[in-house]
Amino acid sequence: MTQTTQETRTSAQMPQVARVPRVLRARTVALPRDAPAPHQPVGRGEAVEGLVSGGQAAGELELSRSEFARAVQLGIVRAGPPTPGGSARFTRTELDRVRSAEGFPHALREQVETLAGAQGAAGVLGVGPSRFTRLARCGHITPVGYRINRYRTVVWLYLAVELRDFATAMPELLRGSAPEADRELMAAKADLRPRAWRERHVGLLLRRTADPWEKAAVLASVLPEADVREAVPDPEERILLAALTPPVPYGHPQVPAAAAVAERLLRAEPPDEVARYRSSLACAVTGARGQSNATGERGPT
Repeated sequence: MTQTTQETRTSAQMPQVARVPRVLRARTVALPRDAPAPHQPVGRGEAVEGLVSGGQAAGELELSRSEFARAVQLGIVRAGPPTPGGSARFTRTELDRVRSAEGFPHALREQVETLAGAQGAAGVLGVGPSRFTRLARCGHITPVGYRINRYRTVVWLYLAVELRDFATAMPELLRGSAPEADRELMAAKADLRPRAWRERHVGLLLRRTADPWEKAAVLASVLPEADVREAVPDPEERILLAALTPPVPYGHPQVPAAAAVAERLLRAEPPDEVARYRSSLACAVTGARGQSNATGERGPT
């Protein structure tokens, strides 16, 4: 065997070093010389320098896992710096703030209480399920979440506190004939629930970060891939946006058949909705290019 052949085989066996996109390199933030060493990954449930895991935080706030996830989603409980692995952590200061609120823990539980489907939600409003479904489909009531049942049907979740507020503010919609606008929507078989949920979901995610690229990634996450390519022609920027894609909502199914149903809820579909998110994404990326470095800052919640 010749030396050239041996060198070729040796080179082929060596691991390839991934090329780091330029825009990812630009986001790297240099640490000052006196900065502490980065945190090492920790096990589930461990506390690190005043930070506690989501499971421990839920227990200290007297919430179930699902209630705690909803509180974080709504910005009632604000997450602290995540671990290197991406797991959320929560500061003692934040937990003390939530616990010190008036009426804790009952008031906190009321803020995150959800009802699944038309039957339970209609009971809070004192109307029948069919009227409630019409109100929700016509955009008067916005879901806060979803789940997929065993029949692969979307079951929308609603905040009980918002239903009670709606009953107080809009009693005229709970009785009598439907407004003409609603009748037109129902005649067209419209269903505004997915779109209304997406708008709420995007808004909540945007409030949870001040980083310009993360904000752009939130907008990109609700667009079809072809529209992201058109709005963001630079492939390196698209790699960055993909890397910063927010995780799927809590309760998103893992079973492939159910996940396929839920996945359709995550993407904008009506042409005017797609156009609006595309325009917002293009503006967000333009702004982010002038602030290439990640700030690490969290937005107001």
